[in-house]
Amino acid sequence: MSSAPPSFRFAGFRLSPARRQLTRDGHAVPLIPRYFDLLVLLVERRSEALHRRELLDRVWADVVVSEGALTQAVRTLRRTLETDGADPEFIRTVSRHGYQFTCPVTEELDEGEADVAPDRVDPPTPVAGVTERRTEALARLLSSEVDDEERREAAATLHALGTGEALQRLPHDGAGARAWAYLRDTRWDQAEAGAVPVATAPGGARAWAALCSLRMRRAIRLVGERWAAASAGGAAAGAFAGLAGGVALAFFRGQSLDPSLLATLGLVGIVIGGLGAAGVGCGLAAAEAAVRSWRTLALVLGGGLGGGLVGALGNGLARGLLVTLAGQDVPTIGGAIEGLWIGAAAGLAYGLATRSPEGGMASPHGWRRARPALATAAACALAAVAITAVGGALGATSLHNLAEHFPDSRVRLDAMGRLTGEPGFGPRTRPALGAWEGLLFGGGLVWGLTRRPRGGALRES
Repeated sequence: MSSAPPSFRFAGFRLSPARRQLTRDGHAVPLIPRYFDLLVLLVERRSEALHRRELLDRVWADVVVSEGALTQAVRTLRRTLETDGADPEFIRTVSRHGYQFTCPVTEELDEGEADVAPDRVDPPTPVAGVTERRTEALARLLSSEVDDEERREAAATLHALGTGEALQRLPHDGAGARAWAYLRDTRWDQAEAGAVPVATAPGGARAWAALCSLRMRRAIRLVGERWAAASAGGAAAGAFAGLAGGVALAFFRGQSLDPSLLATLGLVGIVIGGLGAAGVGCGLAAAEAAVRSWRTLALVLGGGLGGGLVGALGNGLARGLLVTLAGQDVPTIGGAIEGLWIGAAAGLAYGLATRSPEGGMASPHGWRRARPALATAAACALAAVAITAVGGALGATSLHNLAEHFPDSRVRLDAMGRLTGEPGFGPRTRPALGAWEGLLFGGGLVWGLTRRPRGGALRES
């Protein structure tokens, strides 16, 4: 008895999950992989109306997207299947619930030859009407009186009729820049889409600004959710680092645990870890939402920029408060350079550990989150060692330098030198503690960043 999954026939189409192939009358019908997976799921579960949440969790299991991605996918499937007005309804929208495949389906064993012969090619697109359809779609895409969904539909039509021809017709003004942004963004959703190269962007920077604005508008709530989760992860890691430091300090001093010292170090860890993760996490979340083609590079730049800005802000505020309240200036505390390098290292490791040909906002399930978290933890630890080795100051070093200006402070970390066999807080102890901080920070940051929002996605803003 064959164990091969069945194929499905409906309205002249044959859907073969085993060969990952959709054909109509012997000709291949192109679909991007996720849309193919969505169609298979809808057809296999055609007796049910599937909830949007389940569709998102099953088809977009490794990335987190807004419900607009599902809406676009269903729209593309309908356009692909419903080629003329006489076609039956294929996918029914179930109000406030989801979608159901409604066309009659026949199952058969998928053991025969492929429907498309090796030497067979698809018939050329009929010339009649193509110019009129392209002109009408281009007019809708350039119009200022249509909404976002109409523009995306027009861009998809232009991809189907020839991406290169559409690009040649774009004007070099604000409307052309916006149209280019839609064509570049929707190319990920169309299997037949051609390239939308950077060199063709009308208006240059205006086109890229329009593209970033388009993507950020569609993902702004999702960016906020991931930023908050990353901040919480960094704060938790900082709290653990501070409490562990307090316990180690008491042990090396031969003293009993001091609850007030533990609380102080834990609070300091929360502030440093939370603020650092807020900056780096914001940069990473924004980079994931805005950039797809060069995702890893964008993550490096976004993480570095976010970390650097928060580092500079924290350094300025801390030194300003000390000068104002205590008349002391402590120049050797962490700042922009440390934040930039830690953020860039986090972005590089996270990007390489969550690579996807489609880009997007990574959201591995369960313990699969451990891989990017561990990779980022290791990268941040190495960056921290390098930073402290050349005289930079992370959390522990900054705290020690600060305590040295106040002789009665109980948070001097000289006793931590016993970790590395030094008489004080020396050149071996600083990198060792820096590595520990970087390890916890990177792991907590990414463990929070990859937390999947409840329900798998957020609604569009």
